[in-house]
Amino acid sequence: MASPTLPIEVRGSARQPLGMSPAQFLRDYWQKRPLLIRNAFPDFQPPLEPNDLAGLACEEAALSRLIVHDEKRDRWSVKTGPLSEDDFSKTPDSNWTLLVQDVDKWDVDVATLLESFRFLPSWRVDDIMISYAEPGGGVGAHVDQYDVFLLQALGQRHWAINEDPNAPKDFRDDVELKQLKVFEPSHEWLLEPGDMLYLPPGIAHDGVAFGGPCMTFSVGMRAPSQGELTGDLADYLAERLTEDQRYADPDLAPVKAVGEIDKHALVRIKDSMPIAAALDDDTLRDWFGRFITRYRSAQTPAPADKPLTDAGVAKLFDGGCELLRHPWSRFAWSRGKNGCTFYANGHAYPATVELSEQLCAERVLVPARKAAAADRALLLALINDGHLLAKKKKAR
Repeated sequence: MASPTLPIEVRGSARQPLGMSPAQFLRDYWQKRPLLIRNAFPDFQPPLEPNDLAGLACEEAALSRLIVHDEKRDRWSVKTGPLSEDDFSKTPDSNWTLLVQDVDKWDVDVATLLESFRFLPSWRVDDIMISYAEPGGGVGAHVDQYDVFLLQALGQRHWAINEDPNAPKDFRDDVELKQLKVFEPSHEWLLEPGDMLYLPPGIAHDGVAFGGPCMTFSVGMRAPSQGELTGDLADYLAERLTEDQRYADPDLAPVKAVGEIDKHALVRIKDSMPIAAALDDDTLRDWFGRFITRYRSAQTPAPADKPLTDAGVAKLFDGGCELLRHPWSRFAWSRGKNGCTFYANGHAYPATVELSEQLCAERVLVPARKAAAADRALLLALINDGHLLAKKKKAR
């Protein structure tokens, strides 16, 4: 929650749109707490008319969405652009909004607004999205994972936020938009033209047009996810590596446990790919176990047509059976801080060391009739996923 010594609402001016110096804003609010700045842009006049925004939404290359809310049934419809005049002619008198992204790339006057945000690295700025809404129009309560400045440009918009970053973030499953199931505001305001609301990542918020037509300019920051950064870096490095640079183990000693990805293997992996040095051993072990058991070709075992149940597998074992490894199944296992993990064709399963080694060492396995619960659960999963094929044990 915000510190009581720091106000959540301040007044701006032409000289200080943030209501304070950029240095103070970055120190006290940036990525820390929300801030409403009244009169951030005094006497603000939108550089774009609503009709011009609608025209842009009809362009083939523009990114736009038309969102209509059926308030009585609480149903939401989303139409992505390019839109048409017919789309707008069908809109109701209220409860709809138009969103157009990257307007700063299309309109030089809109782009000029970015001059007021030059205290931020230019590469952090993503775009200016403009929303036009009739009364009641909005996109529902949601959470953004990036910083955003919401500048009121035309009319009034009611904003509600939940300042608690630990508030529930579960989404509705009946709406195409990522709307929150539960939203309980901690602050509410009515913004007039020139007012601006700053929200750091993770703050739940809901904006609704109030009284009449409304336009809001959203200056959004670019915040790539760790997955996006890591994936792109991996692709970048992979493009620059040659085929002769490979995993190598000239110091290899005879294995002590069949199929184990041991600590020496993890050291060699880190030596062969420096990007892996930043990973903790459990993460590296889990990634490598999944990676190394994926087969190069598209051949993969098919899941069982009729999955067995716990009772079914118990009956199978009690009747005596053999479990044959599917020829396209590839196994490995590893020990970590949280126990043993068994890998099969890119999937991970909790396991015991004893059964993991046995599965890797033997093509035909005769399961114990009174197998431990953990072992029985693993065998059941591998049978249902198609890695083990159950056959009646041959008479000898």
